[in-house]
Formats: sequence, C-alpha cells, structure tokens
Amino acid sequence: MTTTHDRPTAAEAAAASPAPPGMARTALTLGAFVALGPLTIDLYLPALPTVADDLLTTSAGVQLTLTGTLVGMGLGQLVLGPLSDALGRRTPLLAGTALHVIASLLVLVAPNVAVLGVLRLMQGIGTAAGMVVALAVISDLFSGRAAATMISRLMLVIGAFPVLAPALGGQVLRYTSWRGVFVILAAYGLLLLVVGWFVVRETLPPERRLAVGVRSTLASYRGLFRDRVFVGLVLVGGLVIAGLFSYVSGAAFVYQDEFGLDEQEFGLFFGAGAIWLIAATQLNPVLLKRWPPSRVLLGATIGGVVAGALLAGLALVDTGSIWAVAVPMWAVLFATGLGLPNAPALALARHGDTAGTAAAMLGAVQFVVGAAVAPLVGVLGNDALAMGTVVVLALTLALVVLVVVVRPWELPDPSDDDEVLVIAH
Repeated sequence: MTTTHDRPTAAEAAAASPAPPGMARTALTLGAFVALGPLTIDLYLPALPTVADDLLTTSAGVQLTLTGTLVGMGLGQLVLGPLSDALGRRTPLLAGTALHVIASLLVLVAPNVAVLGVLRLMQGIGTAAGMVVALAVISDLFSGRAAATMISRLMLVIGAFPVLAPALGGQVLRYTSWRGVFVILAAYGLLLLVVGWFVVRETLPPERRLAVGVRSTLASYRGLFRDRVFVGLVLVGGLVIAGLFSYVSGAAFVYQDEFGLDEQEFGLFFGAGAIWLIAATQLNPVLLKRWPPSRVLLGATIGGVVAGALLAGLALVDTGSIWAVAVPMWAVLFATGLGLPNAPALALARHGDTAGTAAAMLGAVQFVVGAAVAPLVGVLGNDALAMGTVVVLALTLALVVLVVVVRPWELPDPSDDDEVLVIAH
C-alpha cells in the first residue's frame, strides 16, 4: 500500500515536472466529463411517468431503466479504472464517451422497456469513463486537503447539471417526446469527444503505468480490499450516494403524483433542491481550512441522519404540505454535499499508486449500491414516506460504518506541504 508519506513532496514533484494546469481549468474540463453521468440521469427524470405510459410498463419497471444506468456506471468503472492505470487516462475517457453517444442514438429506436434498459446500461458504462478518470487525474495531481478542495470545485461544475437538467428536460418534453432527451445527450457526448481530443492532457506517464492483465488487476483489487479504512470509506460513500439516489429515483413520483406538480414545475423544484448540494460543496473548502476532511465527513454524516429522520417523521404524520418534504430533503442534500468530496479524497490518498483502480472501486460501490437502493422507493410505494424511509436508513448505515470501521478520529490530518504531488507530464 502506498500512502501520502511514500510519495514525493510538492517541492520534489515541482522540481521534476512542468507546472500543472490551473485548478479552475482542470475542474471545468473534468467536470464537463463527469457531468455526463448526472446529466444522463437527471435530464430523463421528468419523463419517467411518460415513459411508463408510452412503453406500457409500470413505474417500478421504468425505474429499472434508471437502475440499469447506475449498474452500468458501477460495473464500467471496475473495468475502466484498471485500464486507466495501464493505458493512461486519455484513451479510456474517449472510448467510454463514444460508447455513450452510440447508446444514446440507439435509444431513439428502442421498441420496449427491456431494450431501453439495455441501452441505459450501455450509457452507464460510457459515463463511467469520465467519473473514474476524473478522480484518477485528481489523485495524479493532488492529495490531502488539496484533493478534497479540488473535488469540491469539481462538484460545483457537476452540481450545475442537476440544477439545469430537470428543468431542461421539462422544456424538451414541451416540444418533443421523451426520446428527444437522448438527442441532447448524444449531442453533448459528441461535444465532449471534441474537447477530449484537443484539450485533455495525459497525467499518467508511461513509467508509472501498471501491467495490463487479469492477474495484475486482481492483485490491485486485493490490495484495496485489505485496507480496512479504504473499504470503510468506500462503503460510506456508497451509502451516502444511496440516500441521494433514493431521492433522485422517487422525486418525480412524489412531486408529480403526490403533490400534483407538472413536468416543468417539477424540473424547477428539483433544481432548486440541488442548489443546497452545490452550496455545501463550496462551503467544504472553507471548513477544510479549520478542520481535517475526516472530521468534516463525520459531522456531515451525523447531520444527514438527523435531517433524514426529520424527513421520514414528517412524511409519516402526513402534513399534506410539499414543504414538509422539500425542506428536510434539502437539508439532507446539504449534508450530502459536505460528505461527498471528503470520503473519496481520504480514500484515494491512501492508494496513489493505483489511483484508477481505487477510483473504480469507489465509483462501482457507489453506483451499485445506488442501483440496488433506487427500486426500493418504488417497491415501498413511491411516496414521501417511502423516499424518506430509504434515505434515513442509508445515511444511518453510513454513520455506523464510519464510526465502527473507519474511525475518523484515528486518521492523520494531511499536512499542508505534501498536498500537490505528481504533476501532469
């Protein structure tokens, strides 16, 4: 296992390499690729009830197409992460984006929900490239608090898409069918291919690449599984994402069916909630100036459990007010925004030598857990109580794992002089 103490100091790295690209430009470029994932999910949300009617399936059936996307994101990262450690970051990034474009175009002729589910799985695999490569690039360039700050900046770029996507999806549905959503996704993917080809730099030089092969990949994963803290942080991140996707999966039905919002109103309401997630990710770098990432993560998880319990409790008494659901859910999103950047930053700092594989495991667990949890909201009734129950259970489990397995008070506080590490070649 390689920790931050085994890696070169900032001064040593800077002496051996040219200056890195600016943090703002790096965040914008990586964020554009990572945003393909949330955009693929959120642009589609206002159309879920319409898709169910058009393809003659149930609400639970159409939610499985969301599950297919999440499974693809998870499994795709397990393959693309090790490939990025062996082939470099750039090639898997471009190949995955191309796959997403092809799948988006094929959705235009999908005849039933089964075919749509398979194509959504392919879309998920394609978007996995951007997610795993972005985290690996950050690990190539930064560590410690600098990495957590960089992920927070990345979350600002990513967060704009959940704000805009449902509203954009609602507007698209005013002028075309739900399949028109996938025309927009294909066009965005093509734009990313152009950006990737001309702008993205390789951050993993040949001398740091690992051998290609099943044996070396399995050896890398075995090393990760032997690290108790890393596994715990991965599970915490997955359970926090599960709470988030419980909301993503159920919000369209709760807001539209239970409270009577139309597609455009839902898009605006859902986007307003995402503002709280964005605000928290940008507060995170401020908090990191005073407290280490482990302490911020613990406080955020506790806050999320409290807000989730309030959400479930108000849903149980059934006040009939949409604000009794929205306000505590926005508090959950705020807590999630504080937790999301710190869990992966702490985990990746422990395995900089296999950053792609480590990022793959992080992403795979997050989206596989999210995929498993998303249908539970539908099974339990697709109402506010079902959504609140799954949210609070996921976050409570995250807190238990954090306290029992990770033990954040035992983690070292990353030093300020060892945070900017391997610079792009």
